[in-house]
Amino acid sequence: MTKDNKKRPNPIKKQSKRKSFTIIHPNAAGIDVGSEEHWVAVPEDRDEQPVRSFKCFTADLNAMADWLKSCHIQTVVMESTGVYWIPLYQILEKQGFEVKLVNARHVKNVPGRKTDVSDCQWLQRLHSYGLLSGSFRPEDSICVLRSFWRHRDNLIRYASSHVQHMQKALIEMNIQLHKVMSDITGLTGMRIIKAILAGERDPMKLAQMRDPRIKSSVEQIAKALEGDYRQEHLFALKQAVELYDVYHQKIETCNHEIEQYLTQLDSKADLKTNPLPKSTKSNKRPKGNAPHFDLRTHLYRISGVDFTQIDGLDAVSVHTILSEVGISHTAFPSEKHFCSWLGLSPNNRITGGRIKSSKTKKVINRASAAFRIAAQSLTHSLSALGGYYRRMSARLGAPEAITATAHKLARIFYHLWKNGGNYHDPGPLYYEEKYKEHVINNMIKKAKQLGFQITIDPIEQLQVS
Repeated sequence: MTKDNKKRPNPIKKQSKRKSFTIIHPNAAGIDVGSEEHWVAVPEDRDEQPVRSFKCFTADLNAMADWLKSCHIQTVVMESTGVYWIPLYQILEKQGFEVKLVNARHVKNVPGRKTDVSDCQWLQRLHSYGLLSGSFRPEDSICVLRSFWRHRDNLIRYASSHVQHMQKALIEMNIQLHKVMSDITGLTGMRIIKAILAGERDPMKLAQMRDPRIKSSVEQIAKALEGDYRQEHLFALKQAVELYDVYHQKIETCNHEIEQYLTQLDSKADLKTNPLPKSTKSNKRPKGNAPHFDLRTHLYRISGVDFTQIDGLDAVSVHTILSEVGISHTAFPSEKHFCSWLGLSPNNRITGGRIKSSKTKKVINRASAAFRIAAQSLTHSLSALGGYYRRMSARLGAPEAITATAHKLARIFYHLWKNGGNYHDPGPLYYEEKYKEHVINNMIKKAKQLGFQITIDPIEQLQVS
């Protein structure tokens, strides 16, 4: 053995001296949430029975909080599916615990966990080492607004199902009303349907109820209204119309509740000193199921930013996004974190030094869906984002173009969300010029690597730079 070999350290001995994982959260507990009972694990030195089960009743949840306090627990992590975690989360948070909800996908592939007891123990152990990150949840005031808005969205979906029932009953009577007008629940459509339910059968009298804005003529509508008015189909149509009206009454009640709650939220902008900027949208009237109160002013007051200046985003989509992400951006350190949480960033899967897939991850996120819908609405927009969408659509196709444009919308949204200010559209050719400049710079670099030099006419240089 040479002298150098004697001085070389033994890697096995060096590894044996390494410390184990450092405990970051010594006062941590893990909870496996169920529909009937919850299993809770605390450190073994805190209680003679470190794993206990509690029923789902409120008294049992309060008893769990008292037991955790007696064990000097400060932070709690829980794993759950469905909505069973919400009451427990809120009770523990009110009791002063730091509560984290863990995505079950992040810990489900660990072997050896086959019981609820081992589940909660494994969660407690991982959390004590700081190896678990909690799912995002906005502040409590925004959670209330989010619940109102999600409930309203459910009411709209319930009402839309009855529109389908109405259309089915009409088709069964061979009344082709949907062929001569785009929306049977519009002013003309509902006027005709309610007249039919009242007993009117004359096609010409029904067609004369047509609104002047309808493109179809009176004769075309009258021809579509010649059908077989059978009793059973009229009964189904009547009930569908009644249920449709009931749900719209509930939607209006929900709109009133949302408006009342928005007035209670703290203001970030004083409308007297900093009035709402002038709208850049041509049509200011609410469309479809949009609330009929001034939602845009409320959003500007509580956020301090008029996000509707961004092309593609209206007051409804902005409210959907803010009700999901909250008013403060502090939960997302950068726009990259924000876009990754939305599922709009490439999800590179690298194996053997090669990227096997770069598709975006599948997420169920209402804010992400709002950005995608806004991106799709830019198809014919004469703006920079509209030009960007069309260029990406020509290159990659519509689905990828929607994702790319939604990603850009999210970055612009985050910039205003963090820094404030106003958004100004740079024009439909902005991204085209940036792309042209990028291509020319790459050509110059490539030519320089090959020993050539590209010279540009000064006039052209002014256009490119």
